[in-house]
Amino acid sequence: MGNENAKRLLEPEQLNRAAALAKTILEQMDRILLGQNELHQMVLIGLLSRGHILLEGVPGVGKTAMIKGLGQLMNLTFNRVQFTPDIMPGDILGSHILQEDERGKREMVFEPGPIFSHILLADEINRASPKTQSAMLEAMQEGHVTLMGQTRPLPRPFFVLASQNPIELEGTYPLPEAQLDRFLFKLNVACAPVEVMDAIITSRRRGEPPVPEKTVGPAELEGLFEVMEHIFLPRPVSRYIARLVSATHPDSAEAIEPVRQYVSYGASPRAAIAIAEAARGKALISGRPTVGFEDVRAVAPAVLNHRIILNYKARFDTIQSSVLIEQLLTGMDETGMTLPADITLKERANV
Repeated sequence: MGNENAKRLLEPEQLNRAAALAKTILEQMDRILLGQNELHQMVLIGLLSRGHILLEGVPGVGKTAMIKGLGQLMNLTFNRVQFTPDIMPGDILGSHILQEDERGKREMVFEPGPIFSHILLADEINRASPKTQSAMLEAMQEGHVTLMGQTRPLPRPFFVLASQNPIELEGTYPLPEAQLDRFLFKLNVACAPVEVMDAIITSRRRGEPPVPEKTVGPAELEGLFEVMEHIFLPRPVSRYIARLVSATHPDSAEAIEPVRQYVSYGASPRAAIAIAEAARGKALISGRPTVGFEDVRAVAPAVLNHRIILNYKARFDTIQSSVLIEQLLTGMDETGMTLPADITLKERANV
């Protein structure tokens, strides 16, 4: 469906109901994991965009509790897999087992693995071998699993929420760029401040999160996905997204000097698609039918931070991709027009 049709068919009442439902989901998530409002908003945007999310944070910050609570909140099946160096693809995807029926006939029967769920928590995904990591690529991109020549669809919707521990480097296998690119967002889960830790200690024995007071049914979730299809993306905003992604490449005309100096490879076209879809999700939860430049700026860092490959000079100068992305967002003119530096705000508004 084109943008013009999307803009025409979205009714205000439909958008208001969707925004109210998104607000309810966020309120329930805030009850489950205290002090992570911004994280919850980005996770919900990722789910509305039907994307996978990579969570990075030290142990004990509540990643598992949040994801498990999200499954309960949305009435979705949830499985957790602890990734270790010896875990095999069959431990995740499933395997064929030789069974004998009541007539004595033997046949291979498929036993589904934990990936056959709506939400899969891949805990410490970077501890698995490259062979096991690559086994998930088809599932994450295509939404199905192929074993012994037979393709089996995964439940819909299907989300992988993976975690990796930044402080344990021994015995880990960094995710290859091809797999990192499959994740819509990479989000950092920060430790709770003093006030939040105090609230957790005083209100929750053993840190157990509460059960969601409200749940979202399959029909309501499909309604949110339907509204996402009708959020309008204006041409100037889509052009801004394209320019922003192009500017991450050192040989691009849009690139700024720090990018030319510190970046080996920029983001792929998949990043532009991800920003556009995530910006629609940001507009939806804000109750707006049209994507704005502010929506792009809100989601772009989480989309780009794991897709920009820095060179050795960046590592030597301790330059992080987040710094370059911030410079891109602040230094690039949204409209793409070259204006005199001393132009007044009134004159700019009339351009």
